[in-house]
Amino acid sequence: MKVPGLNDGKLTKFFLRPSKVSMEQVTEVDVAFYSATHFHHMLRIEQRRTERSKKPFLVMLLNISGLNTKLNGYVNEKIKPILTSCSRETDIRGWYEHNEVMGVIFTEVASVDESSIESIVQKLRKGISKTLDAEEIKRIKVSIHVFPEETVNSTINDGLFNIALYPDLSKPSLSRQAASSIKKLMDITGSFFALLVFSPILMIIAAAVKLTSEGPVFFKQERMGLNGETFTFLKFRSMYTNSDHNHHKDYIKKLIKEGRDDTNAPGVYKLSNDPRITPLGSFLRKTSIDELPQFINVLKGEMSLVGPRPPIPYEYELYDIWHRRRLLSVKPGITGLWQVTGRSITTFDEMVRLDLKYINEWSLWLDIKLLLQTPWVIITGRGAY
Repeated sequence: MKVPGLNDGKLTKFFLRPSKVSMEQVTEVDVAFYSATHFHHMLRIEQRRTERSKKPFLVMLLNISGLNTKLNGYVNEKIKPILTSCSRETDIRGWYEHNEVMGVIFTEVASVDESSIESIVQKLRKGISKTLDAEEIKRIKVSIHVFPEETVNSTINDGLFNIALYPDLSKPSLSRQAASSIKKLMDITGSFFALLVFSPILMIIAAAVKLTSEGPVFFKQERMGLNGETFTFLKFRSMYTNSDHNHHKDYIKKLIKEGRDDTNAPGVYKLSNDPRITPLGSFLRKTSIDELPQFINVLKGEMSLVGPRPPIPYEYELYDIWHRRRLLSVKPGITGLWQVTGRSITTFDEMVRLDLKYINEWSLWLDIKLLLQTPWVIITGRGAY
């Protein structure tokens, strides 16, 4: 069975080799060994703790599905004591996937590098070599995963998110899968009919953009979507061509790192009195008409009708650890909880908290309510400029 994280190339993988150690009995210590449900819960807790403390942790997974044996007694007598011998009392042991993958969470490790990881693996290898024979050892696959992901070299975690650290996302419940399928259907049908209904307006705006200033009709920008995958984000161009974006980068840096920039209040992502914006562009932004081309992104499956705002890569580089969760589990959206309840009048941290609130409380009914509330927010211009 393919286990998320063990075969996706986003980890350090080890195939254990027997070492030249005499066979000795490993003494079993009476320590907690959690079920898969509780182990996943503890993994989430450790992630939240790291977001506050900035101290990384390691997750070691042992795939024992290749062992041809009755697992219950075998695991209790041999494998569990081995995991105890190579971990600390404060570490967390349990099933990552019941009867197939065992796991250890090494909490608040002092440093994360290749040598510290190899030290853990050597302890495991020594314990296993004392207990199991060579043929059994060959059937066990071991992998190490680090949170947060960017704290180590890409040979350990290759990519923005290591899915092995988020088992609940890789195996959603049946009800969640069904709701997600309906959401996807809503996105496809909704974006298709929106493009059909607004096609006259789209053509008029496209002609107006072309006639009032030099440059392309669409503004294209690289944005980050689900799990950090990049895509080309579309809007009607509202700025003069060849505008300098360094001012926006500096503003975003101050906004994220230092809090709200009162000299440019109330905008979160948009600068007030921005000289780069054309007269027509100001109107398009005020009415949110510049965002209509994003229905193309939704139709292509890159965005959703409802979801968090897709960040620019240089914004992501400034994110704190807890900010990054807004890129997990849901696609970015044209509208969302912060666009409706806060829009351009919230601080950056408040916006992220609203996005995380949406992710944690997501339901089809919530999407429908936000879609129904969005037109009124646009008409009143609340939070826009």
